[in-house]
Amino acid sequence: MELKRVVITGLGALTPIGNDVATTWENAKAGKSGASPITHFDAAKFKTQFACEVKDFDPSAHFDRKKARQLDLYAMYALKAADEAIEDAGLEGEGVDKNRVGVIFAAGIGGLHTFEEEAGYFALHGSEQGPKYNPFFIPKMIADIAAGHISIEHEFRGPNFATVSACASSNHALIDAYNYIRLGMADAIVAGGAEAAVFPAGVGGFNSMKALSTRNEECEKASRPFSGSRDGFVIGEGAAALVLEELEHAKARGAHIYAEVAGGGMSADAYHITATHPDGLGAVIGMENALKDAGMKPEDIDYINMHGTSTPVGDIGEVKAIQKVFGEHAYKMNLSSTKSMTGHLLGAAGALEAVLSVKSLNDNIVPPTINHEEGDNDPEIDYNLNFTFNEAQPREINAVLSNTFGFGGHNASVILKKYKG
Repeated sequence: MELKRVVITGLGALTPIGNDVATTWENAKAGKSGASPITHFDAAKFKTQFACEVKDFDPSAHFDRKKARQLDLYAMYALKAADEAIEDAGLEGEGVDKNRVGVIFAAGIGGLHTFEEEAGYFALHGSEQGPKYNPFFIPKMIADIAAGHISIEHEFRGPNFATVSACASSNHALIDAYNYIRLGMADAIVAGGAEAAVFPAGVGGFNSMKALSTRNEECEKASRPFSGSRDGFVIGEGAAALVLEELEHAKARGAHIYAEVAGGGMSADAYHITATHPDGLGAVIGMENALKDAGMKPEDIDYINMHGTSTPVGDIGEVKAIQKVFGEHAYKMNLSSTKSMTGHLLGAAGALEAVLSVKSLNDNIVPPTINHEEGDNDPEIDYNLNFTFNEAQPREINAVLSNTFGFGGHNASVILKKYKG
């Protein structure tokens, strides 16, 4: 069976540095930090009092009151990003069989705020007559419901589900979409991820693990991947979506083609429930699998959008894995972590970083890793590698590899390349 080629025809984003793709990309190139004091709740008593929140998002501008009552914030973010990608791709125009258009939309956690609200309400208001839960509690909370809402809104009847693998979730969504399309099981799939966990349970839970940065006095500089003084990740929120489409289907309807999906690789660390392997063994396998799937050599990759969360252990393991997979070519590539600007969007991270990788391919610009200060080095990191510190760098980019790694040891790497007919 000959596998079909898969291209990207639509992009959407709602992020801490922009409420659409264009604004997000401009701010990423400019090295703008999305970190600021938390506004979703009073964080004064928390160890971490800042996050990368979505800004100036008014749900009433997008959803009527009845619809909004049915949606957790994460699902609102998902619908907004998906709508942009679908409109960008013209996926509701002529030449589209909606029975063959799917939605695979990820979340690492899902409706955490809804769960928090409902559990708290019952604890305060439960009585001998029984619990007082909102009838929308379950359908607002579950991690698959964003995919369901996107499907319902646009009447897409193809494959429809969510991928849940912590911070690797939306890269797994992209890989699943890629595989369904190249196997001929769908013409197009809206793939992506959404997360909205900047609430007490999310921040407090990650604080208890000592996973978050506590640099409250200079929060804009807190996400500093690969720097010696990094002290944890900055939690982010938002959503990103991409329309993946079979090449001939896209050409037949005259769709704009941004890039081609070259391959995807998956693996497990089989090591620890939260920590990545210190030598990046699972990451090595995932990247090697992606290269094999794409039929590419290490030297074919020009840029890696790294997982790079700014945690003391995780950054080291990923650097070691890249050096093992790419050898001497690692010193010829650009590397960067856009999480230094957007924060860590958890289950939405892979989708957002895929959108930024597509824009890098199109514009031949590598977005920076911000917040690195001269001399702030980690003795376990090789600074002869080009981490694209502090300023975007122009270069010819023909192929990008994007990494995501999640709690549970889940690893997913996606390779995107320029579409050349």
